[in-house]
Amino acid sequence: MMRGSLLLVATMALLLSACGGKKDEVGLDLIHNTQTVDGKGSGENMPSIRFDRDVHDFGRLTANENVSYSFHFVNAGKADLLIGGCAATCGCTVADYPRERIAPGKDGYVKVSFKSAGMSGRQVKEVTVSTNGDPSRVKLRIMAEVGI
Repeated sequence: MMRGSLLLVATMALLLSACGGKKDEVGLDLIHNTQTVDGKGSGENMPSIRFDRDVHDFGRLTANENVSYSFHFVNAGKADLLIGGCAATCGCTVADYPRERIAPGKDGYVKVSFKSAGMSGRQVKEVTVSTNGDPSRVKLRIMAEVGI
């Protein structure tokens, strides 16, 4: 019986340690929306991410320059918005985004950083923002003309 109890304690400890992370972070795979935009509901009670703009042109940059731009957004929906992640098309581009819930009517920023090291000519990079709302994915685009 003691051996079974130790096994149960060890299993619980392993599960708890595997679920580490910040208290306010929630993966999109754990979210269940009561309204959907796939034809099963109206989607009217969902979160809705709206960016002021989805493209930024840095203009002319020199090689080895590091720049960033913060894309402003608002939750225009009627439920808490969560950003589950941001995927860039290249390792030279990195996005930083809020990890906490964003209430309806509140806003935030997705900061996109770009490193021009080893590049030349016209550069166009994309960052795909994944959310629990409508739309579920938004593409942000940065551009630059990198000279020597």
